[in-house]
Amino acid sequence: MPELPEVEVTRRGIEPYVTGRRVERVDVRTLALRWPVPADLARTLALQAVRKVERRGKYLLFEIDAGWFIVHLGMTGTLRVLRHEQASEPAKHDHIDWIFDEFVLRYRDPRRFGAVLWHARADGDVNTHPLLASHGVEPFSDEFSGALIFRRTRGRTASIKQVLLAGEIVVGVGNIYASESLFRAGIRPTTPAGRVSLARCERLADAVRVTLAAAIERGGSTLRDFVGSDGASGYFQLECFVYDRAGEPCRVCGLPIRQIVQGQRSTYYCAHCQR
Repeated sequence: MPELPEVEVTRRGIEPYVTGRRVERVDVRTLALRWPVPADLARTLALQAVRKVERRGKYLLFEIDAGWFIVHLGMTGTLRVLRHEQASEPAKHDHIDWIFDEFVLRYRDPRRFGAVLWHARADGDVNTHPLLASHGVEPFSDEFSGALIFRRTRGRTASIKQVLLAGEIVVGVGNIYASESLFRAGIRPTTPAGRVSLARCERLADAVRVTLAAAIERGGSTLRDFVGSDGASGYFQLECFVYDRAGEPCRVCGLPIRQIVQGQRSTYYCAHCQR
């Protein structure tokens, strides 16, 4: 599943193409995604200029005068910028095209777990949308800190990894980057969140930021289907300390990386480096 770095890489790739340009038309070939695509989306967006493209967690927010169309990539979704000659024959899983003057922005999603939604300006700020309202703070924002993690985890018996994944404190730290961040911070993923000290919470906040920034710089992680807006694969997974490296030697101490299951998701850690 594309996580925050992959979505941010996609946003950065798309933004220079679409900002300030008008949507000439929208071709919706599939309405049945994770939630139904709004039936009047094509009419709403026709001839509207995109003001800017932002990201909230794993959601892309395209702002126009009337509101925002919201895109979530789901498990296998991608957004590609294609010249018109490249986009002449949509494939089976190419569900939506936003047609601009010189290019097409194409949404492809083989498993159809993603979403394309609409939030009207009359309904208030886009962050009040039901899918966004419960999000925690952004990891690169001034609000995110070790003190915040410490304050919000007191009395919590759930594991620190599960608390990170929940997205209630900080948004966008998915499975890959939770394992990697906890390794960088030297915290075992099974540790009850309420037992992590303030000093270790500070290390964790720093590790989250460093891990996500490194992943964005490397184009994200391509484990299955993810490619950026230009079709390029990410390569952060080649440099992971623990994720998907069960049985391989730790890059720091040399002992085998261990794998467990938490909340039906694989967790990877080093028993020596993470205590």
